[in-house]
Amino acid sequence: MAQTSDTKERLLEATLELISEKGYLGASTREIASRAGVSELTLFRKFGKKEKLFEEMLETHTFLPRLKGLLESVEGLPCETVLEAIGTKFLETLKERKKLFRIMITEINTYPEKIRETYTRFIANTGDELKGYLEQLQSEGRLREVDLDIAAMMFFRVLVSFFQTEEIFKGREISSGEIEETVKQYVDLFLRGVLFEEQESGVRSQESE
Repeated sequence: MAQTSDTKERLLEATLELISEKGYLGASTREIASRAGVSELTLFRKFGKKEKLFEEMLETHTFLPRLKGLLESVEGLPCETVLEAIGTKFLETLKERKKLFRIMITEINTYPEKIRETYTRFIANTGDELKGYLEQLQSEGRLREVDLDIAAMMFFRVLVSFFQTEEIFKGREISSGEIEETVKQYVDLFLRGVLFEEQESGVRSQESE
């Protein structure tokens, strides 16, 4: 059983490496099997087809499993702390999987429809995990009534945009300190916005007179 699990993991790792290097279309099942040190027949026995291999690679070797594990370990912590941890881990994962991120965003429109659907579903599942946490906060009266689908989508998209601008377009490495400070400021904006509450704003105006 352990050998079976090890073979499966090697195939997933090889898939991650080759798709990061060559894209989905460029990474053949023969090359994946060869890099994993198994036969192509073994690959098909384990996964059936390349699409399934790609899907499981996304489910196990990207941010989604890390997010699930993180949310299971933060019960009782302040929401700022939780969201900062999520944002930091997300950017760290993008840095770690930078080659995969770069090739996916440049080639995704050339992939078969089934693969694009798989990738879209993976992104939606990631958003759903965060949405579940936000729903919990909302049920506890800690978040006002907002569209949580939009909130979860916005949380990740802003961070993706930051990473893409700095690391992909500008070609510079974001430091750990910059990630931490950027996420901290972003979470504050995400939770509180940039405007004072109307009543508080009025008090501040009176104080300045």
